[in-house]
Amino acid sequence: QVQLVESGGGSVQAGESLTLSCAASAAGICMGWFRQAPGKEREGVATLSPGSAARDIADSVKGRTSISRDIGKKMLYLQISSLKPEDTGTYYCAARRWDGRCALDSGYSDWGQGTQVTVSN
Repeated sequence: QVQLVESGGGSVQAGESLTLSCAASAAGICMGWFRQAPGKEREGVATLSPGSAARDIADSVKGRTSISRDIGKKMLYLQISSLKPEDTGTYYCAARRWDGRCALDSGYSDWGQGTQVTVSN
């Protein structure tokens, strides 16, 4: 099982940017970010393959989101700019064994505890 620890959440104003970080206990895995707003189902935000060659980004954040990783440090990052109130939620880092698939709907076996992001007008 992969251990995942998120950090970087907080309260920001609409229009600002935020960078989330996720520290993983293993390398060579597919990783991604998911979020859950109060009263809503969890949704995928972005995923990234082990070598950063393939990524999948949700339409809701496309064009204002960057996902990246530091392979040596086993870190995953998510930067969202032009934040909107609807971006509010708990953001989770997730991982799955690398088998060639690393999309938002690939199914993830390991999850972090989450970090809260609140965007206000």
